[in-house]
Amino acid sequence: MFGFKVTKHGRRLLGHALAVLLTTTTLTLAGPAVATADAASLCVGRPSKTVTFPGGELRLYRSRQYVCATTVATHPGARRAMSLSLQPRGGRPAVDSGRYTRQAGPITVHALNRCVRASGSIAGRGTSTGWVLC
Repeated sequence: MFGFKVTKHGRRLLGHALAVLLTTTTLTLAGPAVATADAASLCVGRPSKTVTFPGGELRLYRSRQYVCATTVATHPGARRAMSLSLQPRGGRPAVDSGRYTRQAGPITVHALNRCVRASGSIAGRGTSTGWVLC
């Protein structure tokens, strides 16, 4: 009809191009609506420990090889000083600190067969754990 022959390789290439176009269009249209999940969904793994303190919570999640943590404000609002530290036993602490409105973190560390120590604070008030999730 058009004077050219579509080969098997050409059909495969066209199929991949259409898949990329469809995925891009879907993500563009649904982008903000898909990303409205709670802060808990930012960490992979199951919730393992939650420590509350005045003004927020320190949340720990554990998967087989990793531990993830966030410090979440009870009442999000104006920017204020928040910090989060997560340290596997025998390793250096990973730290996130700054002026945030909702949360500090997430921080993920490799902790296969190791305990971790975590601390979090919001506006100078905070908490810390001993060695946990052993």
